[in-house]
Amino acid sequence: MDRALSRWIAGPVVALLCCAAQAAELTVFAAASLSDALKEIAVSYQKQAGDRIFFNFGASSTLARQIQEGAPADIFFSADEEKMDALEKQGLIVQETRKSRLSNLLVVVVATDSALRIHSANDLAGDKVKRIALADPKAVPAGVYAKEYLQKLNLWAPVEPKIVPMENVRAALAAVESGNVEAGIVYKTDAAVSKGVKVAWEVKREEGPAISYSMAVVKESSRMGAAKKFIRHLDSLEAEKVFERHGFIVRK
Repeated sequence: MDRALSRWIAGPVVALLCCAAQAAELTVFAAASLSDALKEIAVSYQKQAGDRIFFNFGASSTLARQIQEGAPADIFFSADEEKMDALEKQGLIVQETRKSRLSNLLVVVVATDSALRIHSANDLAGDKVKRIALADPKAVPAGVYAKEYLQKLNLWAPVEPKIVPMENVRAALAAVESGNVEAGIVYKTDAAVSKGVKVAWEVKREEGPAISYSMAVVKESSRMGAAKKFIRHLDSLEAEKVFERHGFIVRK
């Protein structure tokens, strides 16, 4: 083969090998309610950066515990500040990368074909509502927020016997979709992606709990540079537009 031709062919091959070597595989532990927005963000980011993004979605409490137990995570995106606080106190996140990025609203949902009418949160204590699905109010942020809201209205005591605790907010949504419960309290963003439920009551932002999603790079990340780069992207205007399109309130 002609030497010049060999060099011409070898150049692109070397470049491709370099790019492949530089590409990182990142694992992001994120709250279940972020699933749709983060998947969309990752698709465009992977095309731009070449890095591959993998997700572990679940209840923030479960994900935080997994990180505490040494699970390999590069970024943690929690649906509340408390779980992130716990990791920070244990020195498990890179403090300067932490940011409160998003907020959300709570809504009461019923199945799409339900005739149940909810005119206020007080109706949840009425006889027509027998079972209410919540993400586990003892640990999962969506459930903790819902409990906080009901306690503020002095409704937790009459409502508590009706509560069906679920693994995470998406599981609570699924329980309403299936008709296994009459109602559920979930994030507004989750209700928006479901065709099986309708919003019966929306909690006004000024009346509800202070919902805050926090993100940070995990200190034990083996891909620190790539993790910091992706978290900067999550804080970008491009990502902001995606979050807003999915119904999140972006914190400035």
